[in-house]
Amino acid sequence: MTKEISRYVNRDLSWIAFNRRVLEEAQDPATPLLERAKFLAIVSSNLDEFMSVRVAGIQDQIKAGYIKKDFSGYTPAGLWKRLLRRANQMVAEQYRTYREVARGLAKEGISFRRIGDLSDTQQSAMEIYFREIVFPVLTPMAVDQSRPFPLVHTHELYLSVLLQADEEQTGAGAEEEEPYFALVQVPSILPRFIQVPGRPNSKKTEFVLLEDLIEKYINTLFNGYTPVAVDAFRITRNADLTLDEEGAEDLLEEIEKELRRRRWGMPVRMEIDRRMHPFALQMLREELEIDDNIVRIDGPLDLGFLMKFGGAIAGRNDLRDARIDPVYPPELDGAQSVFDVLRQEDLLVYHPYESFEAVNDFVLQAAEDEHVLAIKMTMYRMSGDSLIVQALERAAESGKQVTVVVELKARFDEERNIAWARKLEKAGCHVVYGLVGLKTHAKILLVVRREAGALKRYVHVGTGNYNDSTAKLYTDVGLFTSHPVIGVDASALFNEVTGYSAPHDWKAFAVAPTDMKDTLFRLIDREAAHAREGRQARIIAKMNSLSHQDMIDKLYEASQAGVKIELIVRGVCCLRPGVPGLSDNIRVISIVDRFLEHSRIVYLANDGDEEVYLASADWMTRNLTRRIELMCPVFDVRLRKVLINMLRLNLSDNVKARELLPSGDYQRVTNDLTPLRSQFEAKDISKWRTLL
Repeated sequence: MTKEISRYVNRDLSWIAFNRRVLEEAQDPATPLLERAKFLAIVSSNLDEFMSVRVAGIQDQIKAGYIKKDFSGYTPAGLWKRLLRRANQMVAEQYRTYREVARGLAKEGISFRRIGDLSDTQQSAMEIYFREIVFPVLTPMAVDQSRPFPLVHTHELYLSVLLQADEEQTGAGAEEEEPYFALVQVPSILPRFIQVPGRPNSKKTEFVLLEDLIEKYINTLFNGYTPVAVDAFRITRNADLTLDEEGAEDLLEEIEKELRRRRWGMPVRMEIDRRMHPFALQMLREELEIDDNIVRIDGPLDLGFLMKFGGAIAGRNDLRDARIDPVYPPELDGAQSVFDVLRQEDLLVYHPYESFEAVNDFVLQAAEDEHVLAIKMTMYRMSGDSLIVQALERAAESGKQVTVVVELKARFDEERNIAWARKLEKAGCHVVYGLVGLKTHAKILLVVRREAGALKRYVHVGTGNYNDSTAKLYTDVGLFTSHPVIGVDASALFNEVTGYSAPHDWKAFAVAPTDMKDTLFRLIDREAAHAREGRQARIIAKMNSLSHQDMIDKLYEASQAGVKIELIVRGVCCLRPGVPGLSDNIRVISIVDRFLEHSRIVYLANDGDEEVYLASADWMTRNLTRRIELMCPVFDVRLRKVLINMLRLNLSDNVKARELLPSGDYQRVTNDLTPLRSQFEAKDISKWRTLL
């Protein structure tokens, strides 16, 4: 093993290891069956994005003849081979797990059935459903000299159909050199699974997959022809946007054009039924120009449909995780005005255990309050029916100054954000698309209010998006404050993003790409100096990913100086902990559980004068150098203790935590202590709100 490889774990191989941890949740017998099905869906959706962005980028490098090694020691070609091998191994394991979960559900009376296995009454009901609901939506697309190969959309399910003409079409005794070829798209507008009417005196719940139903009656689409082979397939296209932001007169229009071009991105992966007819496969290879990364699937393609499957099962709470109902923050419960509360104290909200309604109410009250003059916020990913957007529209229509920094380049949410931008502009909001070359990923909301003849600022800073849907699925932290220093920095940040403004002398914030990395380096160096002098020195940092080489090297330096470093990194981690003489003092754990760990929190012991920061940024190159990110200190001593409790709870997890070993592998944390599952402990708010 070379020196470079021994120091760092490759980013993409680390991601594969992360998705394996997600798969382990689907494989865990202790996980309820419907939750196991959900994790199988997450594995599929994760892999789709990985292939369309990361693997597509590596493929582009190979085609361009790029042979330089990355900082972990891999060339694009060498990495490509390893990624495909490990991804294909994972997919095979995923489908073995799918069959195991399906058997378990069948024992519970819940099953997917083939049409031929249904009773006559059930088959008749399915035929009616096909004729009345499915058939009118289907479009057979023949491929021949007069009809070119149609556009195959990324991540959509298709059926390839081989046909033989009936004698009336060819003439008796005529011989065909090769079969006719056609495609049928499985319409994503219809449910992927259809519940079958129950059998008499049976409590079983049975479903049929849409593609199986279409295959059963595929002959109705091709009168005069006989189907000889029907095979499912699905492609993943290169989905990376290539924008000339500086040359674009209108960024919104440029992104819309690029989204249209994305439909024609080169295929980077094709999933096919393992029994696909050789002729059909050859046709697809030639027409789609794909030779590598063709994956034979033993089961239904795209298990992403399982994400919605649990919702189709009435009752059966025994097959789900216990419900957790978000609690409204007690400080706001019963208060007439959120502003009255925040004038007296800062407030911390921990989602999903505490309700996102607190954030919605903050904006709703600001929109209705006659003393509020301005509302400014960033928008990265919003839910489909956002109360915040509705409140901003009302605020603008009532004459308030409303400014929204909408990130149009939020990957795979571009179209939704374009729609939000136009909606907000129509209502009279000032909509800004951020700075050229940078994504605006900071999560901040500023309310300016007139009070007693002066202006007062109220700020919300978060680790997650202003999205009430994901706030029920992700763990994130939000800080409400009226601290004047934070308020001044918040105004300065919006001025820099929306107008011409010289770099601000930040008093509280650290902002990427200008100074966040330098601030973090300074804080880490300070802990190292404390350690060398024998003073209290400790770093705890929680994030989604860690892949910035200079940041990793800085942590190695601090470890060598004697700083105890504990990292809670859910996903990619390129740092290699526990290497003698390099990272002896560094421990890395990853927690994968029912909620997606999304918080970014940094704690520093600072010789007893503890500091805690909330951030929007992971420690990745893109976040620290190519995005507008925000890191905010928590000044309230009481709230700092609460955040430290949250981190300690994570570090104590010995049920869902995996520890990163020096080899780059992960193993479950095991010890003789009482089992502690941090996400379940956190639902008892006293576990982390109790001050130490």
